[in-house]
Amino acid sequence: MSLLTTLTYALPHRALSSAARRLAYSTHPAVKQWLIDTVTRKFGVDLGEAAQPDPTAYPSFNAFFTRALKPGARTPDPDPRALLMPADGHVSQCGAIVDGRIFQAKGQGFTAAELLGSEADAAPFADGLFATIYLSPRDYHRVHMPWTGTLRETVHVPGRLFSVGTDAVANVPRLFARNERLVCHFDTDFGPMVQVMVGALLVSGVETVWSGEEIPAYADSITRKDYRGRGIVLERFAEMARFNYGSTVIVLLPKSAATLAASLVAEAPVRLGQRLATRG
Repeated sequence: MSLLTTLTYALPHRALSSAARRLAYSTHPAVKQWLIDTVTRKFGVDLGEAAQPDPTAYPSFNAFFTRALKPGARTPDPDPRALLMPADGHVSQCGAIVDGRIFQAKGQGFTAAELLGSEADAAPFADGLFATIYLSPRDYHRVHMPWTGTLRETVHVPGRLFSVGTDAVANVPRLFARNERLVCHFDTDFGPMVQVMVGALLVSGVETVWSGEEIPAYADSITRKDYRGRGIVLERFAEMARFNYGSTVIVLLPKSAATLAASLVAEAPVRLGQRLATRG
């Protein structure tokens, strides 16, 4: 375990993330430009595919970080049976949910019930599939829909804000079930589908297209919002939410709904719109 990961057990997670939020939203020209230029240089951000390629045109670091892409920069897999990758990034892990457990790394895992906040919510995904996608600071930070779905409910689950980098994932037990997260439940034509937006250290917010900012305010108890009957339908490939700094999205699918793409292996780079799975 790295020194940074060790220190994160003791660090004031929310205070640090709140401070990062203030910096991210700062419109001070020198502050915002220093942040944009530093991240662009350090992580090799490709602004050539951004709708706004001029790094000085963004009013804040957060505006830069949640930038839109040029039309056509990402396209969905043309096979109508293909469920789509929801984000740019790398595969952290993917595969079957075995005995209700989701694999994290190095023999570690957590239960779907821990991740989603209840046994009842996890029941439809028993023996189903999961895919965990890590978005690095260089990636496009908007998360899209793998398949057309009607929003049923969101569950804001409180927790810590550990880093979700490789070392932390390998060494912090049950990391994704410990970090604060927003669980988004959808009904689809193959049954339920979940996308989990996992917060992380220095993540200054999670926003959805239907409700705006969800994290912060950081929570101390589980908060459920019922959207049944509201008719909020998001089409396949449509934007769903965004991270205001790098983090992780986890997709859960029920048993027999689909087969994961054979090309998906741990650490494989992925792009929004490529095939995540094929309908069963």
